[in-house]
Order: sequence, then C-alpha cells, then structure tokens
Amino acid sequence: MKPLLLLAAALAASFVCAAGDAATAAIEAGNLRQLLSVHRIYVDRLTGGDTAAQMRDILISSLAASKLFVLTEKEERADAVLRGAAEDLVFTETHQSSDGINAHMSLSNRTGSGYNSSKGSAAGLGIGENESDHSAERRHEALAAVRLVNKDGDVIWSTTQESLGARFHGASADVAEKITSQLKEDFDRAGRVR
Repeated sequence: MKPLLLLAAALAASFVCAAGDAATAAIEAGNLRQLLSVHRIYVDRLTGGDTAAQMRDILISSLAASKLFVLTEKEERADAVLRGAAEDLVFTETHQSSDGINAHMSLSNRTGSGYNSSKGSAAGLGIGENESDHSAERRHEALAAVRLVNKDGDVIWSTTQESLGARFHGASADVAEKITSQLKEDFDRAGRVR
C-alpha cells in the first residue's frame, strides 16, 4: 500500500511542478508579448549614488543607438518607463603578504682551570629569508538593476548587469551596453514567441 501512496504523491508533485512551470512560462510569454507593444520609452531617474545620473545618460545614449525604441523626455508620452538603480564605484584594492623563514643555532663549550689555562670551542649557524609584497590596484566597478514598467504599473521586463570595465570603454558604458543588448535579445525573442 505504501509504494502506491508514494507513487501517487510523486505524480501529484510532478503535476504541481509542471503546472508551476506552465504558469511561469505563460507569464513570461505574456510579458514578452507586452514588450512588443512598447514603442516609446521614458528613462526615469535612477536611484543610487551620485553617479546614477551619469549612468542614466549613458543608458539613454546606448538605448538611442540601438534604434529599438523611441526615447522621450516626457513620461506621460511613453508606453513604458525604465526604472531602477545604478552605482559606479572607483576604489583601490590593496593586497599585502609577507613570508619568512629563520633558523638560528649556537653552540659553545669552554673549560678552564688554573690561572692561565683555558680551552674553548664555539659554533654558530644562521639562516634567514624574508619576503614581503604590497600592491595597490585602482578598480572601477559599475552595477545597475533596471525594469521596464508599463502604463498599468506592471513590470514587463527586468535585468541586473555589472561590469569591471571593458577593453575599450569604462564600467558604466559597459553596463549600459549589456542592458541594451539584453533588452534587444529579449525583444527579438518576443518576436519569435508571438
């Protein structure tokens, strides 16, 4: 009886998982279809540190260069609003290490008796090595988490991107490019889902 009960429970669990996966897929497909209806985007102010305003401007430039959407400065004219947070940090990473080996040995023997009679022997050994390393490296890191929100307030797309900088441009420009690339990729995928 127990094996049959376990089999029934396993089947029920697999149906629940399949139903959950189907619901997740349906939500994703719905969001992708809504993404296709977006033609005009307003990029809202990004929260974060002082560099968030610069990140917003770089993101606007990257999105404009993609020619995927019309960008507007008037939120009320937009089909969707891009909101989120961004941070661009420049910091110094310091590494310090020290290694050392030392060994000392000394031996002495002296005997003597009488006024001017003495004997002596001595030995000594010393080995040592020390090494120390100190380095400071200037690092640049950027991070942004953004979401595309439709007029009803529903989040229809989101991504989080980070960068330590790219070969030919800084970390903020790389993050903006990654966000734009992800949005283009998902927009293209939405066209195939229809």
